[in-house]
Amino acid sequence: MSNQLFSKQAFLQHLDAEPLVSYLDAFSNVLSGQGYARSTTKQKIQDISELGQWLQKRNLAIEELNESCINKFIRHRKKRNHLHRGDQFTFKQFIVFLRDKGVLSAVTPKIKDSEIQRIENNFTQYLQQERGLSQATLDNYLPTVRRFLTERFRSKKIIFDKLCPQDISRFILRYAHTMSPGRAQLMTSALRSFFRFLHVRGEIDIDLAAAVPTVARWRFSGIPKFLKPEQVKRVLQGCDKNTATGQRNYAILLLLARLGLRAGEIVHLELDDIFWEVSELIVRGKSNREERLPLPHDVGQAIATYLRNSRPHCSSRKAFIRMIAPHQGFSSSVAVCNIVQRSLEHAGINIGFKGAHLFRHTLAANMLRGGASIAEIGEILRHQLPNTTEIYTKVDLKALHTIALPWPGGAV
Repeated sequence: MSNQLFSKQAFLQHLDAEPLVSYLDAFSNVLSGQGYARSTTKQKIQDISELGQWLQKRNLAIEELNESCINKFIRHRKKRNHLHRGDQFTFKQFIVFLRDKGVLSAVTPKIKDSEIQRIENNFTQYLQQERGLSQATLDNYLPTVRRFLTERFRSKKIIFDKLCPQDISRFILRYAHTMSPGRAQLMTSALRSFFRFLHVRGEIDIDLAAAVPTVARWRFSGIPKFLKPEQVKRVLQGCDKNTATGQRNYAILLLLARLGLRAGEIVHLELDDIFWEVSELIVRGKSNREERLPLPHDVGQAIATYLRNSRPHCSSRKAFIRMIAPHQGFSSSVAVCNIVQRSLEHAGINIGFKGAHLFRHTLAANMLRGGASIAEIGEILRHQLPNTTEIYTKVDLKALHTIALPWPGGAV
């Protein structure tokens, strides 16, 4: 592959003089497989070649290559004004590539990091096997636990018997005011789960979960934000279906608007989850639940158009792929929320809440206005508890107006 990228024989001979040349061809194949343009792959290979020459001048073997060595090389390039945007990521990619190949040994974590990692691994196993929680919940819980342990013990050995309620209160007070009520509740839920885990394992004698304060978040305190039918139409029409990105985003927005999927469910949707013959798809929801949903004709047609014409060629089985290299599935639901936000802005719609859940609220509101019952809405949205759906009763303002009581001393 590198021979195809660099046609000048003199340059190839120059590459052959440095110690990393035997890995350039395989690395260039990996980059091409990830969807990088020919010019970008060429630049990355050239950067790695210069790294090899730098190693050779310092009599360093390839086995000595690590993050510290890369940092020195970056400082060297910076002094010579040869550091460009993306260089650091290129060298990181190459280090990962060499470790995957077994050329370099895996990173040896610091003692503190390995101790926290061991605790996280045990906590993860507890959440998955005994609590049955999804990977999305784990991704939300673990950073809070790591931050709490790191700030409480710092460089000292972690001794759970030294934990006290004051440690918990100080931690929550330090961060709660910087978060929304929902995020603050998520933080306290993570800590409660962690302290219950420690108590069950016998690491602490007293269940400190009871010491975690409750975050006030009044149910039904606001009205769910939703779009009007004409606004949904404008958002969908705003997708440029003549482009690959437009076709992908149109399919994603249709899944949100027609089926009320969560952003995370779209992220985890795989090619094997779509059953074209029976017009159904499998959705992986909360708590690792899998449910079959009907695939409406227009949604199926949009997905099929994207898959045929616009989905980048890659090894990932995820249905929706990044359009910019490296070609892989979305890393989190934030990517879907960003698509929604940009689509709303493009359609000229300014609304307070711009997350992917906006379309889920909109579907519920339209169903309610169309005469659907709360139970029917809960079934479509796949709510496990009926009271989760009750918030949508506030959307029907006309019906609420008929039951409003007169204001004391005045008209309604």
